Amino acid sequence: MIRRTMQHARSIAAATILAAAHAAAQQAPATLMPEVTVSATRVEHDSFDLPVSIDAVGRRAIREDNPQVNLSEALNRVPGVVVQNRQNYAQDLQISSRGFGARSTFGVRGLRLIADGIPATMPDGQGQAASFNLSSAQRIEVLRGPFSSLYGNAAGGVIQIFTADGPPEPTLSGSAVAGGYDTWKLGAQFGGQFGKVNALIDVSRFETGGYRDHSSARRDHANAKFKFDAGARGTVTLVLNVLDQPETEDPLGLTAAQVAQNRRQAGTNALAFNTRKSVAQSQAGAVYDLALSAGSKLQMRAYSGDRQVTQHLAIPVFVQSAATHSGGVVDLDRGYGGAGLRFTHETTAAGAPLVATAGIDYDRMSERRKGYINNFGVMGNLKRDEDDTVASTDFYGQLEWQFAPRWNLLTGLRHSRVEFESRDHFIAAGNPDDSGAVDYARTTPAAGITFKLDPAVNLYANAGRGFETPTFAELAYRPGGATGLNFALKPANSTHGEIGAKVRLGAASRLNVALFRIDVKDEIVINSASGGRTDFKNAARTRREGLELLWEARFAGGFEAALAYTLLDARFRQPFASGTPAVTVPAGNRLPGVPPTTLFGELVWRHQASGFHAGAEVRRNGKVYVNDANSEAAGAYTVLNLRMGLEQRGRRWRLTEFVRVDNALDRRHIGSVIVGEANGRFYEPAPERDWMAGVTGEFRF
Repeated sequence: MIRRTMQHARSIAAATILAAAHAAAQQAPATLMPEVTVSATRVEHDSFDLPVSIDAVGRRAIREDNPQVNLSEALNRVPGVVVQNRQNYAQDLQISSRGFGARSTFGVRGLRLIADGIPATMPDGQGQAASFNLSSAQRIEVLRGPFSSLYGNAAGGVIQIFTADGPPEPTLSGSAVAGGYDTWKLGAQFGGQFGKVNALIDVSRFETGGYRDHSSARRDHANAKFKFDAGARGTVTLVLNVLDQPETEDPLGLTAAQVAQNRRQAGTNALAFNTRKSVAQSQAGAVYDLALSAGSKLQMRAYSGDRQVTQHLAIPVFVQSAATHSGGVVDLDRGYGGAGLRFTHETTAAGAPLVATAGIDYDRMSERRKGYINNFGVMGNLKRDEDDTVASTDFYGQLEWQFAPRWNLLTGLRHSRVEFESRDHFIAAGNPDDSGAVDYARTTPAAGITFKLDPAVNLYANAGRGFETPTFAELAYRPGGATGLNFALKPANSTHGEIGAKVRLGAASRLNVALFRIDVKDEIVINSASGGRTDFKNAARTRREGLELLWEARFAGGFEAALAYTLLDARFRQPFASGTPAVTVPAGNRLPGVPPTTLFGELVWRHQASGFHAGAEVRRNGKVYVNDANSEAAGAYTVLNLRMGLEQRGRRWRLTEFVRVDNALDRRHIGSVIVGEANGRFYEPAPERDWMAGVTGEFRF
């Protein structure tokens, strides 16, 4: 695998270097600015100097020619990360990093999601990306590799979004977007500097009829950020976020036969049981930054939120009626919150610069979970009633030391303790008290080193450990239909190793290449899925080996190009039994839901004088297996997207318009898969050719 990976790396790197050399022979293009990130070190740093795989997607890439609704619009340009739009807003996006998170049937797991310092991932590892507000985002950072474990219960990486500051002058903007399948979005934003207060407020409404039958959705979203500058007494940043998504229809997955018959139909029993989901979430957070001295800083954060979810599932009534079944309607009332304290000190050691960071995080989620009979779309009798609590306490420390002129060391350690407790209030004949508790504790180290081969080339290596606990959803059922939570499920433990190079090809081009291997013990996999119940088990061992490549360049004449390529070989290393009845999964099978190759390529031309630009995007995903047995798969696909936009400016106003065509060649393909789905309903078809157009107006007072 490594030899094949190196061959791929050499051929792709040679092509990109030749292209950059050809561009350098032309008129000098615009300079690429340094990519400043904070996720790896928790202080601002040029990512070029860090021994980690980390990339940032900037404001223009997030907003330009996009509706700014889903992370899939922006993050496919980051290697190692796969973001699939399910075309199902009841289940959120499917996001994986280096293969972690691919098994999630709803929400995001295996990655840590953070918005303005506030976790969007619960302490058990389950997160939601729907609350990310792209319209007000300044940038999104994506960290992969072992240093992601320094943020806690996540082995795949960290995705962190940062809301922009308000502009220097009071500014009001409005936007309108319309597209196929009765899709539209309206938004408004206001912000500015008002004395010592900087503010930005963004509100929007998004609606879609959906590509498939029974897939309509409405999403109302508000995001606000207020920054108070108290001078020598520090800075206070207040962030508010509200999401309302009522009666979102769930079209469910399709079998291969159903896709062939009618790819736009709803899944079996979706209409009969009116499968749908309603979400209402609100949260508030505050971050206080204080400079204690010229080289010492203190940061304190606190947040609190509430999330209410009601979901109707498609489960036959006679199955729901079993004594141990929790019903076909899920009703959750979740409160969550936490606090953190971090101290950073800049000093010298042996005459070389050293930055030390130490901190503590505490996060807690309390959830009242109820289940009811779904009587063909109508809520029936109570079938489940429990209080679930999960809390995490984490201590961490990091050191960055430039111990020699050409060497830089980054190291860190985090100790995490995650405690689960469930109190069962639904005790009846055939359904005993299922209360219980379990806790997991791990210490995860990480270390990396950078060697500056010359001013334009940095070589690096890193290694570390990670862990990933089961989520409450994965603990919900025991194998074999027994009652009670599956507290025998163990966390997955991973060992990471990575080498890479970061190259500046002149002032207008850069190339990042990373080779990695990850060995996982006790990988959490789906054991069986039937009757509306999915239970999980620990597989023996798995291995991920891969290559990630990112190339960006600007050429003379207004041309820009980008390429993100990932080669990932993710396999089971030991056989294990799965399913009911048990089937042996042999060593060598690929991990389901993980494409072996992904590619994103982009070419954009800009005419600065007129404000016009046009671009083409190519995206390719390799063949994806849908279960551990590798008995079925979604085929590889390549899609072409076209876009163009125009900008007009006045002294105090700006107007932009865009139009885009997605899947311009009208390729039929499967956009995402539901790993291990019962009855073979694995497939979620992507739309054929689609269009979208939008306009944004902005006025400065």
